[in-house]
Amino acid sequence: MTTTGSKARGRKRTKAPEDGRRRVVIEGVAPEIDGGRFPIKRVVGEAVVVEADVFADGHDALSCRLLYRREAESGWSESRMEALVNDRWRGAFRVSEVGRWRYTLVGWVDPWTTWRRDLAKRVAARQDVAVDLRIGAELLRAAAARAPEEEAELLTGWAERLAAEADPGITLLELAAVDELVERHADRAHATLYERELGVVVDPERALFSAWYEMFPRSCDGADAPPDGEPPHGTFRACEERLPYVAAMGFDVLYLPPIHPIGRTHRKGRNNDPRAEPGDVDSPWAIGSEEGGHKAVHPQLGTLDDFRRFVARAGEHGLEVALDVAFQCSPDHPYVREHPDWFKRRPDGTIQYAENPPKKYEDIVPFDFECADWRGLWQELASVFTFWIEQGVRIFRVDNPHTKPFAFWEWLIADVKAAHPEAVFLSEAFTRPKPMYRLAKLGFTQSYTYFTWRTSKWELAQYFTELTATEVREFFRPNVWPNTPDILTEHLQLGGRPAFVQRLLLAATLAASYGIYGPAFELGELVPRERGSEEYLHSEKYQLRRWDLDRPGSLAEIIALVNRIRRDNPALQSNAGLRFHPTDNDQVLCYSKATPDLANVVLVAVNLDPHSTHAAWLELPLAELGIEDPAQPFQVHDLLTGARYQWHGPRNFVQLDPHGVPAHVFRLRHRLRSERDFDYFL
Repeated sequence: MTTTGSKARGRKRTKAPEDGRRRVVIEGVAPEIDGGRFPIKRVVGEAVVVEADVFADGHDALSCRLLYRREAESGWSESRMEALVNDRWRGAFRVSEVGRWRYTLVGWVDPWTTWRRDLAKRVAARQDVAVDLRIGAELLRAAAARAPEEEAELLTGWAERLAAEADPGITLLELAAVDELVERHADRAHATLYERELGVVVDPERALFSAWYEMFPRSCDGADAPPDGEPPHGTFRACEERLPYVAAMGFDVLYLPPIHPIGRTHRKGRNNDPRAEPGDVDSPWAIGSEEGGHKAVHPQLGTLDDFRRFVARAGEHGLEVALDVAFQCSPDHPYVREHPDWFKRRPDGTIQYAENPPKKYEDIVPFDFECADWRGLWQELASVFTFWIEQGVRIFRVDNPHTKPFAFWEWLIADVKAAHPEAVFLSEAFTRPKPMYRLAKLGFTQSYTYFTWRTSKWELAQYFTELTATEVREFFRPNVWPNTPDILTEHLQLGGRPAFVQRLLLAATLAASYGIYGPAFELGELVPRERGSEEYLHSEKYQLRRWDLDRPGSLAEIIALVNRIRRDNPALQSNAGLRFHPTDNDQVLCYSKATPDLANVVLVAVNLDPHSTHAAWLELPLAELGIEDPAQPFQVHDLLTGARYQWHGPRNFVQLDPHGVPAHVFRLRHRLRSERDFDYFL
């Protein structure tokens, strides 16, 4: 005969939890990227707002804290989390320094808050609360035992008052004075600490808000260059003369394509002709010759000292210099001779050149990231960034990072930023969405986007909603470009000057960071190499260009105005406040940006058709724009033209001529004190 006890002895027992008295559950934490695998991104001064589902069995009240610290520190700081609805809690902290930060959550059953809540209910029901007051006294004495001497005396004094059965009505009012003190010394012995510590990478402000200007230094030929004939090769000294021009347009990042020596083997001619003529300069991305490689400057541009002087002079004009880093080589690069094992070989013994069939790039050879000496290759490539940081550069645009291993970039960026947390990396990965997002998660500070090809109302609204109103915003910072040296879109080719202005306004107001390739953009270069191509005719990638910066029709003035508007309006310096609004015309896109306190609200309406005038009625959510009384008029100030209009209600009318100004960029003034007040601003 078998007894129940013998059955139990024969059964394998389930392991008990480490502490079954931890009753609080923490789940659904946001932001949390891929289960905490990757950090979120912020810049100095930004808030990290965290939400989570926090609950427990029964009806006890809970307390929850958001814990945060710099990664190098051991102690945590705390921020109170507030209950929202349906067991959802929210808390926030502000990051004050560049570098890596950590955050997590802790929650516990809160006897004091439970007691306070239930005491109020009992008092309201006129129940006898004598015993309840004694229970409260015990809770205060327990808190006093965990508190330092001075605070313990205060808590003990309150405990004595409760034990003396003071008037419960008065007690409820007065107890609020000690709530914070009790919470500070709460019993967390059975608190639940969230199972993960989550990461934050904090970058300098330039990582979020920036205006980039791309310029080929070899085409800066100086003021004394002859007006006719072949342009002379530019120099860093001549580039210094271009700095006031770029600064006057309001840019803060001056981005240079590769400045290194260029190979001679298989050199390309003008317009990417596979046959180079004497004097052809080839692409700056064919890096390396007998003069040096990735840590050298092209001798015709000047010396390394000239470059350092140029960086310093740019700083005097409020410009940070960004360098292009392209991890590929000319066949003449010193790496090919010194480290032949870093490159693949074809069966005939020749080195494998780059290709994207049917395109061939015989002037470029890619690294073999799967070679036996991959560790040595990684270390050397990381040293390229370190070298240029030592020359004063902190911003890098990385060419085609999606063609190199993800693990390489995760290691390299973390390694560089461990010593230089202020470094900024822009990913030039025009590829599929998942690889683009993966690169951002792995550490790239900013990323190129599909904006270049998004032209319709639906495309723009859908894409920027994805970038700014979903989880993507936590790790992917868009940097939008209307054109690049590689991309002259059909929209710009066919739309002419109105399309250039339209795309400028969209780029500069939809995203906090944008850039243009100039002077091609402000001078309206729009002729492709051939029909159906996005390559420029006489592309600066393959030849020297002389630019007439004073050419009639230049957009330099409106670019300067747009950049000034961006600097004057904090709402345009972030991606967080972007909202799209309905219009009754698919050729008119309307959206707003606002600071969290609604102190600065910018409303934009853009005609997306570069050929024809379009009108539309806008539907505005007045309360979201800070207009509390829809019956009151409000003022919109067009920052492009200076005009001011008085609007009423949520529906308002616009008409936009692309051959004049194809957009309104309004700053909203929430309330007019009187009609006379409105007249004053006219």
